[in-house]
Amino acid sequence: MNIGFIEDTHLRGGSQIWVMEANRYFLEQGETVTVLAPEGSWVANECRKDGAQVVTYDYDQIVSKGESAKNIWAKALCTCDVAICTVHPPRNSFHCAMFAGECIKEYGLNTVLITKTGTIVPEYLREFYLPEESIYSTVIAITDFTRQYLLDTYKIPIEKTDLIYQGTEVELFTTDPARKAEAYKRYQIPEHSIPVLGCVGTLEERKGQIVLLDSIAQLVQGTLPDVHLILVGEGPDEHMLEGKVHTMGLDKHVSFFPFTREPIFVFERIDALILPSLYKEGLPNVLLEAMSMKIPVISSRLAGVPEIIEDGETGYMVEPGDSKLLATVIAKLWADKDTYNKIRENGRELMLQKFDKQTQYGEFLAYFRRVGQK
Repeated sequence: MNIGFIEDTHLRGGSQIWVMEANRYFLEQGETVTVLAPEGSWVANECRKDGAQVVTYDYDQIVSKGESAKNIWAKALCTCDVAICTVHPPRNSFHCAMFAGECIKEYGLNTVLITKTGTIVPEYLREFYLPEESIYSTVIAITDFTRQYLLDTYKIPIEKTDLIYQGTEVELFTTDPARKAEAYKRYQIPEHSIPVLGCVGTLEERKGQIVLLDSIAQLVQGTLPDVHLILVGEGPDEHMLEGKVHTMGLDKHVSFFPFTREPIFVFERIDALILPSLYKEGLPNVLLEAMSMKIPVISSRLAGVPEIIEDGETGYMVEPGDSKLLATVIAKLWADKDTYNKIRENGRELMLQKFDKQTQYGEFLAYFRRVGQK
């Protein structure tokens, strides 16, 4: 079958990495993959390298929804049995799922439109998930929290809403002594830093890095004077955060490193992963990857996070925006080595049992084949 992906973004975050990896997996299974994405976008370039049929469009001009834009999308979608559209934020009156639904309807395509989402944004419209009632479409939620919200709030029919966890590459995300040595070369920080905390993600307001910096300042003045934070990523808040680090006097306690396609080296270098997000999360890949590596995680209590974190068993959760509580929990985790080690083992076991990505890719493919026959 021909599996299509619609990615209306230039970002290279967790969703785009999943599309890139899924593309590779489906191609290996003998399927055809078509990717519809903006010209010059990361996901388009990477999927093209792996052998996908890539169709691109002008990111700025598409919002006009003109005939030429419709022709581009329709020609790409007409070859697809299913088209999976990540529910991205709307751009003025343009929304990628709604536009895809409009093209499928107007051109009479047999393509099944599947929206995929892990995050809940209250101001989003129901039409972002089921954009066109007259065509055949379904919704995949990657957390049970999200699925229940779609059912309860948007009243999307249960038969059109499915839960499929994305999972992580457990075999890959397994600690390795040689890789750990390389990690110490890639992520050089002041000697005698302990503990070493990591935060991986787009540097933007919703990810809450500013809250984490407040927590680091409290820890430095409190029980962990040698704590060090590795911030890995890129985004609009990068320069602001660098300035905050300097004005807060944390230059010796915080290091910035660029976006990486190999976060495994980050996990080999750190003692705990912190995800201080403020809003708009699903079930972040970075948590699954760290847990697979036996790295304890502390995360904001958001969306699907409680589906993998049980306090004191597989990690810890804190309320979003509470820097004092976050500092307290970090100190607690580091002070209690028995619990620390229990969390390491339990997290790995959970990933083995329920979140192995190779198994989950098979779940996605089976689902696509099933709905693609309707």
